[in-house]
Amino acid sequence: MDVELRHLKALVAIAERGTITAAAGALHMTQPALSRTLAQLENRVGVRLVDRSSRRLALTPAGRTLHDHGRAILSHLDAALADTAAVSRPLRIGYSCAVLGRLTVPLLRSWRREHPHVPLELRRHDNRSAGLASGDADVAVVRALPGDPRIRTEALYWEERLAALPDDHPLAGRDRIVLADLADETLALCSDLSSASPELWPPERRPRRVVELRNVDEWLGAVCTGEAIGVTSMGTVESHAHPGVRYVPVADAPAVTVYLAYPVHPTHPGTEDFLAAVRVLAGGGDMTNSPCRTPRS
Repeated sequence: MDVELRHLKALVAIAERGTITAAAGALHMTQPALSRTLAQLENRVGVRLVDRSSRRLALTPAGRTLHDHGRAILSHLDAALADTAAVSRPLRIGYSCAVLGRLTVPLLRSWRREHPHVPLELRRHDNRSAGLASGDADVAVVRALPGDPRIRTEALYWEERLAALPDDHPLAGRDRIVLADLADETLALCSDLSSASPELWPPERRPRRVVELRNVDEWLGAVCTGEAIGVTSMGTVESHAHPGVRYVPVADAPAVTVYLAYPVHPTHPGTEDFLAAVRVLAGGGDMTNSPCRTPRS
């Protein structure tokens, strides 16, 4: 279809800026020129990509799909040009709620010793792929499968599941609880991130209500104020201690799998070395020897 990089850049700019005027300014081109570029792109792909029915432009479903792929393509190009010019940029590690829990600091320290010329940059992204799908991360640690054919995943280890309760909750002082203890509660979920869901409970004993939140900060806020309770994994506990939240192990909840995720086509030359370092630290891929709990039957 002879789509050029300038077309993708135009679509990404329009999506990010919301108007032709702002996008044209960001691209240092005139508004008519940008409008022609967009029209040419839509003509070449054969579908409408931008909804022009309101003052602030919005992408159509087809436009969002091409935008996501386009951002990844442009990110790959940036990485390729940086490699060609021998310019070192950080290896971007994406995550949503937690990286590797208590293994995070040992990983960062060992990498700095062994790869001093390849800095790591931790980036939190509040989406299921932790920035991989959009090209904003080179590697990611996730606790729910991204469901994207462009992303490979491998299981690293399991983490115990815990309930997040306000510190004045009647169950907060327990050493251990079971899912049935939470059946009458309101459950807080990060809709695009959570490894928990009402399906953890039997159909007849599920939480009475679900509150969907955008990120771990809102999730912690809902828990500490008593608006809801949460169910999470040990990685979140180790990364997000909170004075108003108590974490209590859930004895009968299945463990959470921690996945290493990376693009089918790597976007950074240090990717393979990083993957190898994580595998070694997490137990060489042997999940039964992981530093965290193995799943219960």
